[in-house]
Amino acid sequence: MPCEGMTFRETVCATAQRNRSWLCIGLDPEPERMPAHLPADAGGVYAFCAAIMEATSDLVCAFKPNIAFFEAFGAAGWSALERLIRLRLGPPIILDAKRGDIGSTAEAYARAAFEMLDADAVTVSPYLGSDALEPFLRHSQRGCFILCKTSNPGSRDLQDMRLADGRPLYLAVAEMARDRWNMHGNTGLVVGATHPAALTEVRRACPDMLLLVPGIGAQGGDLGATVRAAAAVDEPLMIINVSRAVLYADRGTNFATAARTMALHLRDAINTALIAR
Repeated sequence: MPCEGMTFRETVCATAQRNRSWLCIGLDPEPERMPAHLPADAGGVYAFCAAIMEATSDLVCAFKPNIAFFEAFGAAGWSALERLIRLRLGPPIILDAKRGDIGSTAEAYARAAFEMLDADAVTVSPYLGSDALEPFLRHSQRGCFILCKTSNPGSRDLQDMRLADGRPLYLAVAEMARDRWNMHGNTGLVVGATHPAALTEVRRACPDMLLLVPGIGAQGGDLGATVRAAAAVDEPLMIINVSRAVLYADRGTNFATAARTMALHLRDAINTALIAR
């Protein structure tokens, strides 16, 4: 859970300041890409992710496990995810679950994320509207990252659709998050690095909100352009997520050391870009 007495936002900013880092490592463990000496099961996934977390905890502002890669192993995978979150190495945990449903279903999803798993934040879908988000948002000490303009190519199918006033749908989502859903100051937005123009628009509309930015590296997002577009004026308030480039920096027994080297490189590159902007 967030540091005692601190909101998720405060925890992220304090961690970023302590570690001099706005880098987040996404934990998306694919067994076929993990080092060959690790078993391709839930135990191997736990060992892989835990080693990388321990090697990089002083270089990041957050970790982001994607729940799908753990759910794929059933009960054993869920247990592995619980154990990873319980490690509590310092940086907060953003559960990448992309939840979104109504009524008692949303209530159950929120309890699972925040009470059972004890994640510090979760990603949620706005597609079903305010009542589907409220069970998450009422946990005022926890963070809620609302999907806004996602990094995948298919995001344009719906998220770029123009409303009657000419705004793209993703910008309307950003403004609604700012004006209606951020009542506890615990709301952020997911905006992909693969869409720098949209990232610029969203940051302009939401100058004081945390942005969770996936898409650097394997998906093609440019780090320098991302920092220029995403960073807020006073405090950067951007969580730059990188997954595969860090996780699979090496497939040998020194994978955790290689992950640390890559994380250090990325952290320093982000800081250089912040100075140069």
